[in-house]
Amino acid sequence: MLVSFGAFASDAPLNVTKVSDKVYAIVGEIDDRSYDNDGLNNNQAFILTKDGVILVDSGASKVGAARIEKAIANVTKTPVKWVINTGSQDHRWLGNAYFADKGAEVIAFEGTVATQKKVGAQQIDALKKTLKERMDGTTPAYATRILKDSPAKLDLGGENLEVMYTNAHFPGDSMVWLPKEKIAISGDLVYVDRMLGVHDTSSVKNAWAAWQELVKLNPTTVIPGHGQVCDMAKAKKDSGDYYAFLVNVIGKAAQDMAPMDEVIKANADRPEFKHLKHYDTWHKTVMNRTYLQFEGQ
Repeated sequence: MLVSFGAFASDAPLNVTKVSDKVYAIVGEIDDRSYDNDGLNNNQAFILTKDGVILVDSGASKVGAARIEKAIANVTKTPVKWVINTGSQDHRWLGNAYFADKGAEVIAFEGTVATQKKVGAQQIDALKKTLKERMDGTTPAYATRILKDSPAKLDLGGENLEVMYTNAHFPGDSMVWLPKEKIAISGDLVYVDRMLGVHDTSSVKNAWAAWQELVKLNPTTVIPGHGQVCDMAKAKKDSGDYYAFLVNVIGKAAQDMAPMDEVIKANADRPEFKHLKHYDTWHKTVMNRTYLQFEGQ
C-alpha cells in the first residue's frame, strides 16, 4: 500500500510516498520549474540499506538537495551514502555537490557524465532566472564512480540493484531496477499523469527500445520520472502507448515520406492521450520532433 505525506511550497516538506519497507519516492509537481518548487518538478527515489541511504537523483540546486535530505531525514536518520544519477537534466544531478560534500559517492554512466559536462553551465544560468537567490551555492559535481557496461550491477549496503542505460530522454540517461523488490525507478523513460517530454536531443527510437526492456522486466511498481508511483498498466497507458503511437504512426509516416504537416494535422486529436497534463501544449511539438528524427531513415 502506498502511503504519502507532505505538501508543495518552498521549504515545506516534500511529498514522500512509501513504496515498500525499504523504498521511497519523492514525488514532485508535474507543472514547470518554479521558485517555490526549487526546480523539483520531477521525482527522486531513495532506498534504505544497512550501511546508508541510496538516493536516486539529487535535485536541481543546493537548496533543493537540502530539501531532499530533509525529506529523507523524516524517514531515517541514516545519511545518504550513495547518489545515482539517472540523467543529465538539471533536477537529476545539480544537487550532487551538496551530498558529495557530506561524503556521498556519486554514481553515473560515462555517457551521463559526458552530457552533464556539456549542459551544466547552461542549466545553471537558466535556473538562476527562475530560482534566483535559491540557486546560490549550486555548483556542478560529477560522478566519481563511472559506469560503463549496461546493466551495471551494484551491491550497495547489501542491496542489489541494476542501472540500465536508456540513452533516451537526454543522451546518457538510465533507469534503476531493483530485482528483489521488482521496482523500477524509470528516470525520464516513464512519465505518468503528464505528457512525455521529447526534446531535440531525445531519441524516441531508444526510448521505445528501453520501454520494451522495461516491459520484459515486468515490475510490480514503477517510480516514474514524473507523476505518481504506479503499476505497469498505468505506465503503459500514459507512456508506453504514446511511444507506440510515436514510433508506429508518426515515425512510420516519416519513413514513408508522408508530408509532415498532413501527418501532424491528421493526428492532432488523439483522445486516448488527452487526459495527460500539457497535452495541448506538448502533443504537436512531440510529433514534430519525432517526425524529424525518423525522416529519411
